[in-house]
Amino acid sequence: MAPQFDAVVVGAGFGGMGAAIELDRVGLRDFVILERESDLGGTWHVNHYPGLAVDIASVIYSYSFAPNPHWSRLFAPGAELKKYAEHIADKYDLRRRMRFDTVVDGARWDAAHQHWVVSLADGETITGRYLLTATGFLSQPYTPPFPGIEDFAGKIIHTTAWEDDFDLTGRRAAIIGTGATAVQLVPEVAKKAAALTVFQRTPIWVVPKIDAPIPPAVRQLFAKMPVTQQAARLVNTGLLETLMIVGVLHFKQAKLLNKGAGALAKAHLRAQVRDRDTRRRLTPHYDFGCKRPTFSNHYFRAFNEPHVRLETNSIERIEADGIRTADGHKTEIDTLILATGFNLWDVNFPAIEIIGRDGVNLGKWWRENRFQAYEGITVPKFPNLLSLNSPYSYSGLSYFTTIEAQMKHMGRLFRELFRRGETTFEVSAAANTSFLNRVTDKLGSSVFYGGDCATARSYYFNQHGEAALLRPTSTVNAHREAVAFPLDDYVYGTAS
Repeated sequence: MAPQFDAVVVGAGFGGMGAAIELDRVGLRDFVILERESDLGGTWHVNHYPGLAVDIASVIYSYSFAPNPHWSRLFAPGAELKKYAEHIADKYDLRRRMRFDTVVDGARWDAAHQHWVVSLADGETITGRYLLTATGFLSQPYTPPFPGIEDFAGKIIHTTAWEDDFDLTGRRAAIIGTGATAVQLVPEVAKKAAALTVFQRTPIWVVPKIDAPIPPAVRQLFAKMPVTQQAARLVNTGLLETLMIVGVLHFKQAKLLNKGAGALAKAHLRAQVRDRDTRRRLTPHYDFGCKRPTFSNHYFRAFNEPHVRLETNSIERIEADGIRTADGHKTEIDTLILATGFNLWDVNFPAIEIIGRDGVNLGKWWRENRFQAYEGITVPKFPNLLSLNSPYSYSGLSYFTTIEAQMKHMGRLFRELFRRGETTFEVSAAANTSFLNRVTDKLGSSVFYGGDCATARSYYFNQHGEAALLRPTSTVNAHREAVAFPLDDYVYGTAS
């Protein structure tokens, strides 16, 4: 029985579109992209809260082979990322292969027919020779089980389900969470709300944001001479590499650089917040890089406003008209905004149930045998599966670095598969173990294990205390290995 499609791609964000572009390049053009949302774009479709913007310079937050010379700012607003995603879908003829409002329940390897059977929530099944999961790293919103939240009589809104017509003017609002989303959102809510209380569990490192409009003349130059934009991309990539690779991943060898980044963030805080006690409570007590830092010129300043208050006592319960903290204080509110982030390790790896060869459940296997994936993309016992958001896959700070490295790995793997005249591949257990040992050893020099991360509560760490998200190598290394990994690390076969 031949499968319905050459490949099934789960997710229509930038990762899924990158995978689809590579499938077209290697000649696997009969594929379908399944997306649970109503449109493409992934996080840039789901998120549209006030203040949303990319937190990586726009010039590198894009495919290197499809640069966008039209960014309005150095850090583009979210709407422009959504527009760029639509442009990519149209340019590479992807939209006609997409199915929206399609929820995938799971996928199972059919050993008899050597293909994947993908089950949809509406009862339909789809078969594909290859399965590519591109469900994103931050795709499963998390709401902590606050006692009493079901009794709250006011408005509750999660940042991933923002209502554009919701007016905050005159509201007594609370924001729970102080991660990267809240850093963007707090200043915007403060402009309209009559009172705003920010509930902070863990402070975040914030450094100055060198942001400004990109002059029309520069945009015209980028359009007419793409090499100039490539040069700007190279410079920005180098700066991020210094911050991430040297200061974070090589913490033991470059503590001074790490401490310097922390000192810059503290100076930024001192310059922007007048009240000493507020500054103290906004200061992290973990090393820079233990959790992802962010950029902002407005977040700290919001706490100077008389109607904005920082609350650091733990939440005891939520009541009908407010939030009571452990010290007995009650903050009366009528609007509760949840900027509580995402659940990575419990439900995101993987985001759907995946059953491989011999009935092995990927999620269960990862949790019982450590989170792992060869070169951050394939797993033993899971033939013809390319898991694009996997442990040890995230390279650098721009998601596109990861996407393009994985596209190169896909291209090399499929071309070798076709050269051999085969149709199935599976990474060997030995190759996978060797890669896991290598990245684990390299992470020993990182801030995650060499620094003080005890109070960070970082999503970089899984439930076993392992920092299994980031690939601990340079961008250059990730891309070099994507086109030079040993081809015999895979076992190849022919479908019956």
